[in-house]
Amino acid sequence: MPTETLEFQVEARQLLQLMIHSVYSNKDVFLRELVSNASDALDKLRLEKLRDDSLDADVSDLHIEIDIDKDARTLTVRDNGIGMSYDEVGQLIGTIANSGTAQFLQELREAKDAAGAEGLIGQFGVGFYSGFMVADEVTLVTRRAGESQGTRWTSRGEDTYTLEPVGDAPQGTSVTLHLKPADPENQLHDYTSPWKIREIIKRYSDFITWPVRMVPERGEGDEAPEPETLNSMKALWARSRDEVSDDEYHELYKHIGHDWRDPLETIRLQAEGTFEFQALLFLPAHAPHDLFTRDFRRGVQLYVRRVFIMDDCEALLPPYLRFVKGVVDAADLSLNVSREILQQDRHIEMMRRRLTKKVLSTVKDMMAKDRDRYTTFWREFGTVLKEGLVTDPENRDAILALASFATTHDDTEPTTLRSYVERMKDGQDDIYYLTGESRQSIENSPHMEAFRDRGIEVLLLTDPVDEVWADAVGEYEGKKLRSVAKGQIDLGAEDDAAEGEREKQTEDYAGLLGWMKEQLDEDIKEVRLSSRLTVSPACVVSDAGDLTPALENMYRAMGQEVPRARRILEVNPGHPLVKGLNEAYKEREDRTGLTETTELLHGLAVLAEGGQPKDPARFVKLMADRLERAL
Repeated sequence: MPTETLEFQVEARQLLQLMIHSVYSNKDVFLRELVSNASDALDKLRLEKLRDDSLDADVSDLHIEIDIDKDARTLTVRDNGIGMSYDEVGQLIGTIANSGTAQFLQELREAKDAAGAEGLIGQFGVGFYSGFMVADEVTLVTRRAGESQGTRWTSRGEDTYTLEPVGDAPQGTSVTLHLKPADPENQLHDYTSPWKIREIIKRYSDFITWPVRMVPERGEGDEAPEPETLNSMKALWARSRDEVSDDEYHELYKHIGHDWRDPLETIRLQAEGTFEFQALLFLPAHAPHDLFTRDFRRGVQLYVRRVFIMDDCEALLPPYLRFVKGVVDAADLSLNVSREILQQDRHIEMMRRRLTKKVLSTVKDMMAKDRDRYTTFWREFGTVLKEGLVTDPENRDAILALASFATTHDDTEPTTLRSYVERMKDGQDDIYYLTGESRQSIENSPHMEAFRDRGIEVLLLTDPVDEVWADAVGEYEGKKLRSVAKGQIDLGAEDDAAEGEREKQTEDYAGLLGWMKEQLDEDIKEVRLSSRLTVSPACVVSDAGDLTPALENMYRAMGQEVPRARRILEVNPGHPLVKGLNEAYKEREDRTGLTETTELLHGLAVLAEGGQPKDPARFVKLMADRLERAL
C-alpha cells in the first residue's frame, strides 16, 4: 500500500490547534498520558493472550520503555503491548470518536486558569494529542499483536497526517516526539533531560503495574548500561495507609478516572476471611458530563492477585454507584473470567454487597462529620444515588438515611427525612411531598396553598427519579409518603362551624359539579370541591392509585405504553369565579357559554401544574374571545 496523506476530522484539527497554542501551566502531563496509554495497551495484550492462547504474541517481558536522543532532540515512549492495525490507527488517531469532544473543546477554551485547563486532556480520553504541546512533529509506529504488518503515522499537528504500512515494526506501539526547543518561561522544559523524565514518572506513574524503563546516558568508552526502572510498581491498595501519601492516592485516581481534579473522598477496604479482597475506591468531586448516558463507562478496575483483569467491571457495584472509581483486587478468582461469568459468581456478589455498604456508610459518615463535602457530594451525585431507592431494596434504608431534599422549611438548606419527621406537627401522620421541574414551579403550584396557609412542611422534589422512588418507597419510619397532588387531602379536624359550612357547600354545588363532570367526561373522572385550594379557582389531581402525568410520560419515553389516566378536577368554592359559575348554572337554561368557561377552568388548572391543554389551539381561541369581550 502506498503512503496516504489524509485530513484530520474537523474536531481533531481544532483540538490539535488548542493543544499547540494554548498555554498550560504544566506541560509535563503529556508524558503521563503517553505512559498511561502504553500501560493500557499492555493490559489489553496480557488479557487477550489469557483468553486466546493461540495468539502469536510475546508476553514474556511486557514493559514500557522511554528512549531519549539528545542530539536529535527526540523522546520516544515505546511499549510491546497490543498495538494497532492500519485501520485502527486511522480510526483512533485521525478522528475523535468521542461524544464528549465538543464539550471538551468548549471547556478547554473557557478554562479560566491553567490548573483547570491542564487536566482536561485526560478527562476526555484524548491523551495522545497532548504530545503536540511539546513536539513539532509526532511519529507513531505500531503493529498489532498477531499481525505481520505494521503502520507508521506522522503529523506536524496541522491539517493532515500520513499513514503508511511498514514491514519491520516490532509488536506494540512507539510514539516519537520531535521536541520543541526548551522554553522555561512558558513551562516548556527540556524533556531530553533524564532527571526530568525520572521526576515526571515518579510523580504521575509510580503506581503503573508495568515497569517503565529508561536507558541511562552512556559515558565515552563505557559499555551500554542496563535499563533503569523508574517506577516502583507497588500497588497502592496493597500498601498500608501510612506508607502512601494523599498525593499518591490522588494520582492513582486521576489515572483511573481520567479526571484532573483530586477526588472528594478515598475509601480503603480490606476484607479477610473465607474470601479475601482489597479495594481502593474514590468518590469524585464532580459528576462526569456523560453520567446519565447509555454509553457511560464504569470506573472500577478488577485485579486478581495484582494482575489486571477488567477495566470497567460493572458487576462490582450497582448501577446507582456507577460514578465510583477505583481498584478491587481479589485473591481467589480465576484469571480467565468474562463479564458473563462475573454476573453469576457468588464471590463477586459478596464483594458487591460489601463494597456497596462501604460506599454508603462512607457517605453517611461524611454527612455527620464534614457537611461541606457531603453537600458537594449530594449536589453532584444525589440524583443518581436516588435510583438505588427503586433498584436496591436491600440498601433502601441506608440510602434514605443519607439522602437530603429541598423543603419548604428552609429556602436554602435541604432536610433529611429524619429531620422532617422530628418537625412534624401534632396530629400529622404523613410526610408530604410534591414533584415538579423546579423549586419555583412547585412553590407556586395551587396544590401547595392549604399547606402553606397551615404551615405544614412539604418536600420539594425536582429530579425525574423522584416520581418513581417516592411511590416505590411508600413510607419512612411508619409515616406514609403522600403527594399533595394525589388523592383526597385531610389536613386535620375542622371546627363545627367549618364542618357545617363544608356540608352546606357540598349540597349547594352538587348540581354544578355533576354538570361539569358531564362536560369534561372525556378528560376527567370526577369534579369535587377542594380542601387544598385557598387562592386558585381549580386544580387537577391524580387519584390515589393512579400514575401522575410525569410518570406516564417517563414510562412512554422508555418504550412502555401505559393507559392515560383520567384526572380529578377540584374547584375552590370560595373563589369568585367558581361562585359565579355556580350562580350562572342555577340561573341559566342556555349553558353554552358556561361549557366554554368550564373548558377554560380545566385548561387553566392543567397549565398551573405545568401541563398542556388537550387542544392548545382551541384553548387559546376561547381565551382570546373571553378577553375580547371583557374589553
